[in-house]
Amino acid sequence: MNDFWTACLERLKEIVAATPSIYRLWISTLTVVDWNPKTGRLKLAAPQQKVQLIRQAYTKIIQQAAGTVAGRTVTVTFVSEEDAEKQEAPAAPAPAPARAKGKAATDRESMGLIERFTFDTYVSGSANQLAVAAAQHVASTPGHSYNPLYIYGGVGLGKTHLMQAIGHKYLDLHPSAKVRCVTAQNFINEYTQAVRESGAKGPGVLEQFDERYRNLDLLLIDDVQSLSGAKGSQAQFFRAFEALVPHNKQVVLTSDTYARGLKDIEPRLVSRLAQGLTVAIEPPEYEMRLAILQNKAQRLGIDFPTDVASFIAKRLKSNIRELEGALQQVVAYLQFQPQDERMITVDMVKRVLRDRLEASDGYITIEAIQKTVADYYKLKVADMHSKRRPANIARPRQIAMYLSKQMTNKSLVEIGESFGGRDHATVLHAVRKIEQERASKADLNHELHVLEQMIRG
Repeated sequence: MNDFWTACLERLKEIVAATPSIYRLWISTLTVVDWNPKTGRLKLAAPQQKVQLIRQAYTKIIQQAAGTVAGRTVTVTFVSEEDAEKQEAPAAPAPAPARAKGKAATDRESMGLIERFTFDTYVSGSANQLAVAAAQHVASTPGHSYNPLYIYGGVGLGKTHLMQAIGHKYLDLHPSAKVRCVTAQNFINEYTQAVRESGAKGPGVLEQFDERYRNLDLLLIDDVQSLSGAKGSQAQFFRAFEALVPHNKQVVLTSDTYARGLKDIEPRLVSRLAQGLTVAIEPPEYEMRLAILQNKAQRLGIDFPTDVASFIAKRLKSNIRELEGALQQVVAYLQFQPQDERMITVDMVKRVLRDRLEASDGYITIEAIQKTVADYYKLKVADMHSKRRPANIARPRQIAMYLSKQMTNKSLVEIGESFGGRDHATVLHAVRKIEQERASKADLNHELHVLEQMIRG
């Protein structure tokens, strides 16, 4: 059976050779549950979140490959890995109550964990492959190899989901562990409240706040960039960090930029945040966007045709939140239609998502780029047009020129006019300089990646 499936996989590699990500993300995840060469029936198991899409999109090519290897017609069926295990397992005592029900769910909620944000519901692909692998490793063996784990990327790419999945998995393995998941802004609010109350109730309030974080087994901090400028909260977080990490207590953080790119954060804290493993989450590639839509639709109980999902996945590219919002919009529209007209088609989606689709094709202006870059580097928009040339202004201005060339259809002359009447040679110099440095400097590449995500919204 193994030899047969190995030969099938080799054939499938050839079939999808032009798009190797299909093999890596979907086909390589399949395992054989049963193969009957007499009847030509092949049963395959796939991860729960991938079963439906694989069944809809790849049954034909898998049957073709298997038929070529077997020398006869092959019928392929799919089951989830969970169902396959149940079929193979011997009779067992009644299963334990499902995780995260009743009191357990309430306990996790009080820790800041959202029930649906688990590894089982997280769609992985090449855009987040390293981040997922690191997260799973940390959840299983926390406090050792990757501490802290620092996950960064643009808005709506699944950082929070992945971080929370670590918390759920860790609690599955260590039910009595002390876990806390909190946004950086809520950390600031808690600390500010403790300082305020300490004036009336005494220093014990601050001591309680301190102990709440120092005694954890796993601390999850979301959007750590929000600590920017909050000196008191940074100092408090530094103390918590020093109480946890040196004692092999795991810390996981998310941010919209890499650690060295954080603004108005104490250098000693930035140094600590960068000492572990830093992993990026990139915008999802087409196959991953398609899987996200199919997975979300399946959880909503919606029959979402593959051609419709493919149409949306090809048009909405920036982040996961955008995809899920589009799906929710389609579902909401259907609820107001007569029962016999609730058919999801490409034409219907074009009507319903017209504004989203037009925005995705969108018109990015030089003015929008200038404002985003100025805000990011804490400058005034006027600095983009001025003749001043100190490094802290000239560098961001060159970056804005580079992004204007990459993200708009404007000519060098038009871009120069928008930057205080500079000539096309000045713009060309800036574009070439940033382009060359981006290829060789990882920090700059990360910065530009973040800015591109912010500009696209």
